[in-house]
Amino acid sequence: MHSYESQMQWTWGAAVAISSVLARDLQHKPRARLLLSGGSTPAPVYAALSKAPLDWDRVDIALVDERWLLPDDPDSNSRLVRESLLQNNATKARFENITRPGRSIEEAVNTANLHAQAPPGVVVLGMGEDGHTASLFPRMQGLDAALESRAAYVSADATGCPGAGKFLRRISLTPAGLAPAHTRLLLIRGESKRKLLDRVLDGNDPHEYPARIAFLTPGATLDIHWCP
Repeated sequence: MHSYESQMQWTWGAAVAISSVLARDLQHKPRARLLLSGGSTPAPVYAALSKAPLDWDRVDIALVDERWLLPDDPDSNSRLVRESLLQNNATKARFENITRPGRSIEEAVNTANLHAQAPPGVVVLGMGEDGHTASLFPRMQGLDAALESRAAYVSADATGCPGAGKFLRRISLTPAGLAPAHTRLLLIRGESKRKLLDRVLDGNDPHEYPARIAFLTPGATLDIHWCP
């Protein structure tokens, strides 16, 4: 657990943590692979990370999840990553869109799983007010199948899940896709998220709070970065 006194400290603390791991990976491997979540919370961290002095042309960036929207849609995670991270030094990074014009959702999932054959090094997760992470929502239909899937990505139907808003069709990372990463980070802000985190950490049922996959999935230790 990494707690910060201000959002500024949190922003740069998380950005430095991510860049340090990427730099270490690039010392030992030809390429580094980073999976990022969407939402408004991590955007400042991505903007700070974009200024890191890394060999960005050797970094592959992909998404933890995506709404069933085209990459240029203002509400897509792709656009958020491009506008916050793929700036400054990070313009040379290789970014993988999940969706594209003319691609069905099944084709998009297949493409994401093909890319996932290169295992991620770092996965950056978020957590919604309902305890969801990626596009896995509490008690959504198909959640069992997603949690048990051997594929890194699955399509998700969030019908009936208030936390999904109007974006019901999605593509999401699964525990199987998270497991290979050697570094997991959870970025959260605010007192309400801290109280929710306490409830999430106090149980082991991912159906109640799918964010529990962040620490229940065998593999790396979860690093949590929080500020008020």
